[in-house]
Amino acid sequence: MNFKNIQLGIAPINWTNDDMPELGGENTFEQCVSEMALAGFTGCEVGNKFPKDPDVLKKALHLRGLQICNQWNSYELTTRPLDENIRTFKKLIDFLETMGSKVIGGGETGNSCQGQWDVPIFEGKGHLKSDLEWKRFASGLNTLGSLARERGIKLAFHHHMGTCIQTIQETDRLLEETDPELVFLNYDCGHFYFAGEDPVAALQKYIHRTAHIHLKDIRQGVLNKVHQERWSFLKAVKNGVFTVPGDPDGCIDFEGIFTIIRNSNYSGWIVLEAEQDPATANPLEYAIMARNFFKSHTGI
Repeated sequence: MNFKNIQLGIAPINWTNDDMPELGGENTFEQCVSEMALAGFTGCEVGNKFPKDPDVLKKALHLRGLQICNQWNSYELTTRPLDENIRTFKKLIDFLETMGSKVIGGGETGNSCQGQWDVPIFEGKGHLKSDLEWKRFASGLNTLGSLARERGIKLAFHHHMGTCIQTIQETDRLLEETDPELVFLNYDCGHFYFAGEDPVAALQKYIHRTAHIHLKDIRQGVLNKVHQERWSFLKAVKNGVFTVPGDPDGCIDFEGIFTIIRNSNYSGWIVLEAEQDPATANPLEYAIMARNFFKSHTGI
């Protein structure tokens, strides 16, 4: 296969950060989606400044040749009852179905330290501490995945720094204990590398279960400081641990990643992203950088 079954999107977090709204606070929704289109993308995920009214959002996106491909859902299966998770999940499914999206993403935030400025990312991450906790967690995801499937949408769970699903070992168990027809993976090479894993080996292992792909790069020098100075996730982001594919400061083997995708049956969206401080990493400039890099390596 080649990349003919792939659609290319970009994340609005490059323009305005959801966890730290002061990053990119000056950037409007209109600027964000206009620059996405200008850079050559056809899809995007949902940001905190996007209109909540589907008709308003659809019109703005249609004018720019964009569509919604996914939205983050904050699962809180470790800290809130399942019925509360179901209510918030159904509301988001309603919205995504209206927008024509086939994927709902997100990760477990209930016991995560990802949004805490002063908690070291590696020491403070969430954990599932017993077989019973794992069983409840997996059962909850299966329930939500079944609700999504009934609406023609795939639950693509995002392994994420600071959460209970951060490492290869944790991702393995997540996928082993959930139904492969109900729970899929939102693969993210940047988060696997950040976690100390080989993102190429991870994609090779999980490509058959992957329903959505995020591609970002890592600045190794910043990651070294995260370890040395025990930074939180937010501090790492603000100081530029992430960057877009195509940035010469990055260190991930994208050739290996592209080869796996090219030789797989994956079809769907690839979203290029890198939550950075827009004041130091101009979003349009980096979006164009990433778009040109992807086209030069894949032809699309």
